[in-house]
Amino acid sequence: MPFDFATLTLLNTSATDLTQEGGLIGLVARIIDALGYPGIMLLIAAENIIPPIPSEAILPMAGFLSASGTFHFWLVVLFATLGSLIGATALYYAGLILGRTKILLLIEKHGGKVGLSLDDVKKAERWFQQRGKISVLVGRLVPIVRSLISIPAGFYGMSFPVFLLYSAIGSLIWNTILVGAGYRLESHWDRVEPYVEILQYAVIAAVIIIGLRFLYVRRDLILSRTTTPSEE
Repeated sequence: MPFDFATLTLLNTSATDLTQEGGLIGLVARIIDALGYPGIMLLIAAENIIPPIPSEAILPMAGFLSASGTFHFWLVVLFATLGSLIGATALYYAGLILGRTKILLLIEKHGGKVGLSLDDVKKAERWFQQRGKISVLVGRLVPIVRSLISIPAGFYGMSFPVFLLYSAIGSLIWNTILVGAGYRLESHWDRVEPYVEILQYAVIAAVIIIGLRFLYVRRDLILSRTTTPSEE
């Protein structure tokens, strides 16, 4: 099925006018139209590096296009997650190579040009300090932190395989939810954004509950092994 701009909403303003929401969404639509799945990957990679590009505008649209038959749902999720990992890896290595002092100075001087705030990076750093490695997984579900948690993970030297695994899990959860929301809402995909904040905290709560349940079962298993008498 060909991509039809007439089926999309909020495309009345010029695609080149990035100061308007319609212009940004129009640009997103045109990139997806021109590049297909790689376009989704590129946009999500950019969203991870430049926070003002919202995944809430990209993925529900892609979900709607999946419902219309233009794309396959799980391929959209796959390419979006690959894009998340590309962006996250770039920021991780920026933090790892430059170190905390240099990268914070760089963001303070030039971050405003791409929408990066030093306060936001320090917020992500506090998240990492307070919650440890699991913050990389849970942080993928929180705006701003989602993009920037990779930087402290890098300059604090988190194991890259663990970082990649946690980033993949968190990104897969969030991308599936946003694409799924667009898929379900179809032509009303643009109504997702007002509910994103409620949705993200519900997802965080679910992840925490599942994690606590896993730790509880694991603890019981360890205790049962240590208290079982050995056979003579």
